[in-house]
Amino acid sequence: MSTLPNGVSETSTNESSSSLSPSIQELLASYPSKSAPNSGTGYPGNLTTEQQKALDQLRSILTELGYSDRLDDASLLRFLRARKFNVELAKDMFVACEKWRAEFGTNTILTDFHYMEKAKVAQYYPQYYHKTDKDGRPIYIEQLGAVKIHEMYQITTQERMLKNLVWEYEAFTHYRLPACSRQQGHLVETSCTILDLKGISLTTATQVYSYIREASNIGQNYYPERMGKFYVINAPFGFSTVFSVIKRFLDPVTVDKIFVLGSKYQSELLKQIPIQNLPIKFGGKSESVGGVELADDGPWRDSQYIGPEGMAPRSSADTILNAAATATSSTTTTDAAAAAAAAAPEPATATATAPAAVPL
Repeated sequence: MSTLPNGVSETSTNESSSSLSPSIQELLASYPSKSAPNSGTGYPGNLTTEQQKALDQLRSILTELGYSDRLDDASLLRFLRARKFNVELAKDMFVACEKWRAEFGTNTILTDFHYMEKAKVAQYYPQYYHKTDKDGRPIYIEQLGAVKIHEMYQITTQERMLKNLVWEYEAFTHYRLPACSRQQGHLVETSCTILDLKGISLTTATQVYSYIREASNIGQNYYPERMGKFYVINAPFGFSTVFSVIKRFLDPVTVDKIFVLGSKYQSELLKQIPIQNLPIKFGGKSESVGGVELADDGPWRDSQYIGPEGMAPRSSADTILNAAATATSSTTTTDAAAAAAAAAPEPATATATAPAAVPL
């Protein structure tokens, strides 16, 4: 079994795209595999002798255990960095992640999960990607302070929201990061997050706590080393004090990526984000037809940066609608709409209850 330069075996396949084109080999070969020169050690293309040994050892152990997917350098190095290059701990984390992927349905979620209620949910809990920061990272925006939990759970459930979160993570790795890497000319692995707390109250925070807890668990345990920069804006009075206590328990590397800002945040954001890429609502000049919340603008929509993975669907709802449109291209518009409706899943019921009130 031969191995490609980035460490993935030629016979391996990526289960998350098993029903998609291209193969994992084609995708990995289509964008830069080395990190930016200033990334520091521990990143693809810049390893110490000991780090290279740890990488080789981890891949060997996982191969002996029967794993063949996600063994490329970049993937394994994220697990190693998350565990300070302790091979045994990184192995345990990887194995737990693969178990979760199989149980949660992550390996096929890009094609078999359809979040048809996304546009309506966005009215009550805006969460979206919009363009890139100055380092080429996709910008992820979450307006937690705008949450209307009771209205939201009339049209969806926490389970489906978490499914959509994972769909977005997989689309982030399969579509957004490859396009950003091509644009930058080096490997881009992380995002720049803006968490807007404007309007948040204790009631809102406690109601959405269950979702946030589960979402944080998924991000930390199954998508390690994906945080590039994290900006908390419109932080209410006292939040900085609380964070100063919390950060004592966080890794210093993680703490250095987090910025807690009040209502005067624009100048700090613009140090990292080009004004033409920052939405108008946050002091920038960017706007999109139909609103930034659903446009999903970025290099992943620019033909010069799109590779064999193809154009990114704007949401998991797009995959089913696009398939229906393609299948019925020779029929009438009415027939196409009927096909899409027939293929769509049943709408979420209103039986879900809001998460239990737990202090955030």
